[in-house]
Amino acid sequence: MGARTGADYLAGLKATGRDVWIGGERVEDVTVHPAFRNGARSLARLYDMQHDPALRDEMTYVERTSGERCGASFLIPHTQDELLHRRRMMYRWAADTGGMMGRTPDYLNSSFMAFAAAADYFAGGDRDFAGNVRRYYESIRGRDLCLTHTLINPQANRAAGPAAQADPHLTAAVIKEDDAGIVVRGARMLATLAPLSDELAVFPSTVLKGQPEDRPYAFALAVPCDAPGLRFICRDSFDLGRPVFDQPLAARFEEMDCVVIFDDVHVPWERVFLLGDVEKCNGAYGRTNAIVHMMHQVVTKNVAKAEFILGLASLMVETIGVDGFQHVQEKVAEIITYLETMRACLRAGESDAALDEWGVLCPARAPLDIARNVFPKMYPRMIEILQLLGASGLMATPSEADLESPIGGDIERFYQAANAGGRERVRLFRLAWDAAVSSFGSRQVLYERFFFGDPVRNYSTLFATYDKEPYKERIRRFLQRED
Repeated sequence: MGARTGADYLAGLKATGRDVWIGGERVEDVTVHPAFRNGARSLARLYDMQHDPALRDEMTYVERTSGERCGASFLIPHTQDELLHRRRMMYRWAADTGGMMGRTPDYLNSSFMAFAAAADYFAGGDRDFAGNVRRYYESIRGRDLCLTHTLINPQANRAAGPAAQADPHLTAAVIKEDDAGIVVRGARMLATLAPLSDELAVFPSTVLKGQPEDRPYAFALAVPCDAPGLRFICRDSFDLGRPVFDQPLAARFEEMDCVVIFDDVHVPWERVFLLGDVEKCNGAYGRTNAIVHMMHQVVTKNVAKAEFILGLASLMVETIGVDGFQHVQEKVAEIITYLETMRACLRAGESDAALDEWGVLCPARAPLDIARNVFPKMYPRMIEILQLLGASGLMATPSEADLESPIGGDIERFYQAANAGGRERVRLFRLAWDAAVSSFGSRQVLYERFFFGDPVRNYSTLFATYDKEPYKERIRRFLQRED
């Protein structure tokens, strides 16, 4: 099949009877439900870009063995051109959403691309886990599936590990093995995009301690989102059913976040990639370099998102005629520094890419690690700058219905700006509201703070993995100088 169209993607969602709950209601069809339909359409738009004649060669590639034209995020890079091909495709998707959909399919595609290239890492034991990983990657590549994942244990007693919780089945665990597969019971959080995905990957993220009681929680697998016993419990939707004029971001890019319930979900052996091996579970992302390829996608998204915020801030200050004030220029220039920092990290990661032990051209980890550690601090500040620049103007945002009502003339007259009419100014500031003040915008800030893990733990990982020895040795030699 190869690269799908948007219609293919939506038809796939319609064909599955997934168990999705929101507001006390079980959703029959996510493609028409008001909480999900617009997010589904935005993803369909991304899939359609793969078939745009002007973009096809950028968005896809011809797979060497099958001859199929597949999405470029599945491409295993062996050369600099292939690595840049992947990034150009990922940037195109991120730019189309303003970076506001963090779980577009290229994120997990990058992960499984790396897992498949390093499939030998998963080998061992009585089961062909290495073969399972390779075949699964080939399957999702050939069908161009949309994946999400769930990593985090429920936040019940965070001072205790999963085995020490009051409820022994709170955290998702393997409770049984049989000839056909394994059975998983418990819960995981937080699965972004789950109602709009075809498949759910379940990998460990919290470091397990290697005690015998940790073995039931040491597993990696993938299941269809309509697997029997699999249930998704959603937060409130930030798409309030308002027109795009009123909610230009939320009415397009609601990707939803869910807690995942595994009610004795049976997983066939061919969909299991790791089981009971705590050490391999803890090292899966690092040893395969999946973490680096995922960071490559994330920093590409960060560039597009910073560009979007810079464009929004710049147009705001131009529209209301304050772009000549130095304190305004300082704030916009601060966003520029964040954008160029992301670009520099991305370019350094690509320029210093090298073949890894699996024969894959892997971006340099350090620059991407820096980017993923500093962006959670940059993005909230960029949003604060939008709030400071917009000030009370962010509140002066009547709706599209107001503009079309008998008071529309008043709005056109009294809401005008130095360089825009009333309607144009209101449209712009409603976008700024949705980015910086609305529930959708607040969720974006929370997402950027935490989606790649605990910021403190991430910095600890950077401290542990960054090669500091050359710099320490330089100081030792300096201390020994006598001239």
